[in-house]
Amino acid sequence: MKKLVLAAALTAAASTAFAGNMAEPVIEAPVIVEEASSSSTGGVLVPLIILAVIAAAIAD
Repeated sequence: MKKLVLAAALTAAASTAFAGNMAEPVIEAPVIVEEASSSSTGGVLVPLIILAVIAAAIAD
């Protein structure tokens, strides 16, 4: 009788280890937030500064 109870206990403990299904987990895509530029002259400012530095170098 003890062996039967022990076998039932081991079977119950082993069956909980395989709980779940074989479906692949659902992974949601990360949310990408693009920040807007704070000024409208974002791409123009750097070339203007470079042009001013070149003009200053030529004026000397």
